[in-house]
Amino acid sequence: MGTGQLVLDGLVLLFGLVGVVLPGVPGPLLVWAGVLWWSMVEQTSVAWALLAGATAALLLNQALRWLLPARSMRGSGITRGTLLLAACTAGVGFVVLPVIGAAPGFLAGLYAAERVRLGAHGPAWVSTRDALRAIGFAVLVELVICLLITSAWLAAVLFG
Repeated sequence: MGTGQLVLDGLVLLFGLVGVVLPGVPGPLLVWAGVLWWSMVEQTSVAWALLAGATAALLLNQALRWLLPARSMRGSGITRGTLLLAACTAGVGFVVLPVIGAAPGFLAGLYAAERVRLGAHGPAWVSTRDALRAIGFAVLVELVICLLITSAWLAAVLFG
């Protein structure tokens, strides 16, 4: 793989890392696509092993992405209806203020639903904070997995 392709592949991986924390950008998919591109061009045992490891890690990430927040939110009493409303307001926020409006929209919808469900500001804010903490932990796990894959790719490119 030439230097130009390596730089472009590195940019795809970097954009994937940024995409983990940006709403609407499929970060883990971009990280995997960058490793796939490199593996298809290199076609070495190291490249195929890295692709297999990245695929397994991202599949594990997908399972954890749904299990970790759901478990924490059940303990807080947050319902699926609350999350559905929050997702809808995140979509509205994304349309009103592209990309960055999704997060405040989600927060507003989550808090509003919890305020209606619990009736007071204090318990609604505690419940909203617990939900955001659970979601943030899931994003952190996803980011760490993508960072590990990107680091392994960089080590394979430099030393392998």
